[in-house]
Amino acid sequence: MKIADEKLFISIREFLTVYLPKQRCMSPHTIASYRTALNQFLDYLEERKSLPLRKVTSDCFNTAFVTDYLNWLRESRSCSASTRNQRLMALRSFAKYCATMDAGNMTVYANVCRVPFQKAPKKTVDFIEEDAVQALLGQPDMRTKNGLRNGFFMILLYDTAARCQEMLDLRLGDFVTDTPSPYVYLTGKGAKTRAVPLMEKTVAHYQRYLERFHPQHSRKKDDLLFYTTMHGQRQPMSPDTVAYFLNKYAKTACDVNPHVPEGVHPHQFRHTRAIHLYRAGVPLTLVAELLGHSQVSTTSIYAYADTEMKREAILKAQANTLTPEENARWEGNESLIKRLYGLM
Repeated sequence: MKIADEKLFISIREFLTVYLPKQRCMSPHTIASYRTALNQFLDYLEERKSLPLRKVTSDCFNTAFVTDYLNWLRESRSCSASTRNQRLMALRSFAKYCATMDAGNMTVYANVCRVPFQKAPKKTVDFIEEDAVQALLGQPDMRTKNGLRNGFFMILLYDTAARCQEMLDLRLGDFVTDTPSPYVYLTGKGAKTRAVPLMEKTVAHYQRYLERFHPQHSRKKDDLLFYTTMHGQRQPMSPDTVAYFLNKYAKTACDVNPHVPEGVHPHQFRHTRAIHLYRAGVPLTLVAELLGHSQVSTTSIYAYADTEMKREAILKAQANTLTPEENARWEGNESLIKRLYGLM
């Protein structure tokens, strides 16, 4: 079978197997996302343009086809604007790589860049109130082995504001607890490592967890902190396991506190910790360091004043400026206050 543009497919292979992982040091998740975008674009060409793989050339990466592909994602795949923009970013990155490798492909890159990103609605931060967090953390039976593991996982997840995969990748050697200020090393996106301080109570839970899951006589620095046992062999704990026990505890916690969300996911703990720290007055620069954000602008999503903070600020201002009679007029009228200040 003759391929019309074999050089294109060689470029795709080198882009995914050499450039992204070895030169750009992209994470496996990012590479998988880029691979999905390229595969979907090729699927689109075959389905909508009747172009099988052997007939696809670099000329197919043009403004019209890319625009139609993104519309196809929305109409046929029900993709959101955010997903559409991610796919466009992947195609732009590949086109730029092709132009870098061969100046003759500069027009390909220019054509893809003519396709604009779509304005996506801003997402609200999905976080959990402090009393609901307490209700969640109170659900595991810490007297049982799995309850101890699950409970410590949630405590550490909240304390460090780590991503789920960062938690699952933790090894015993990442913890430094024999110091007045204990901390743990987390390795995040782009293989970047950061040191995150640990609260005293978290360290106590860590020591208790070690005694049960990592006895002193068999403890090694390279051992994974969290694991499951199958057929007598330790296996890395999967994200599915985490999702399972979080949802299980969320259901029982709802009976204790109605503010607990029905579907709790690991990233909510990360958002929750960031919001709670911001509410407590921690500067955004420090929150950014804790989260592993290279730019403070990425952390600005947490810098909005939520409804509770706005309400307290309004009431505080009224207490300082209004007479007792005027203050009494506003008592019990919080919904009116919100409407007047554009909160409703």
